[in-house]
Amino acid sequence: MTGDAETRSDPKVLIIDDEPNFASALRIALEAKSYQVTIVSHRREAEERINTEEPDAIVLGTMSPRGQTFSLYRWLRGIPKLRELPVLVIDCPVEKHLIKGWRTDERLMLGCEDYLERPVEPKLLVRRIEKLLDRKTKRIRVLVAADHKIVREGIIALLALESEMQVVGEAANGREAVEKALSVSPDVILMDIVTPAMSGLEATAEIRTKCPQVKVLIVSEYDDKQNMLVASQAGAYGFISKRAAASKLMAGIRSVYSGRRFTEASV
Repeated sequence: MTGDAETRSDPKVLIIDDEPNFASALRIALEAKSYQVTIVSHRREAEERINTEEPDAIVLGTMSPRGQTFSLYRWLRGIPKLRELPVLVIDCPVEKHLIKGWRTDERLMLGCEDYLERPVEPKLLVRRIEKLLDRKTKRIRVLVAADHKIVREGIIALLALESEMQVVGEAANGREAVEKALSVSPDVILMDIVTPAMSGLEATAEIRTKCPQVKVLIVSEYDDKQNMLVASQAGAYGFISKRAAASKLMAGIRSVYSGRRFTEASV
């Protein structure tokens, strides 16, 4: 057995639900994909399993009486080390909502959690769980290229707030950006359009040739259509102004990383 095989373990999924038919069907579908699956149907047992088994993801179904599932969810998100644990919420069918389903105000407090309502095919749930685990383990590697140190530091500080992003380097000019693209293998480069030694556009064109897998997102003070067109011709995957909100910047990084072109709506 190789060292790789020794250290790799199948992902662990904890199913919390008191409907045995649903839980068993999902367990079969997950185990067919080599997941380790545990099923519990009571809150106290769920808390014990979460603490002792440290699952990689949780399928949070429903439990009687109504309110027990939401109470468990609040306990889960109240513990710092568990706040990033992927959770897929599966509510009961509409006709059972008054018995043990999630209340409207409870659903609103889920925020960005994945939420589905039964009936739903187990195979669909397996794909959703796979995506949740991908988001947990995969981080977007970002290189920040701008001539002003204060600009680089500001962008790096914003990226540090995003759990799925990792800054792997910074560059003060276009030439250094090309060198770093070759040495640190980023997924995305945030490239200032105006940099010394080699412009951001020249660097983008060279990176496109030497590292075609790397996506460049141009960041510029000049958000006119001409600059956007020139950036696209150089090989950039996206264009965003420096005045854009942080949320737009993150959306741009995620978009170009996934292979989709991105342009700020105002440009």
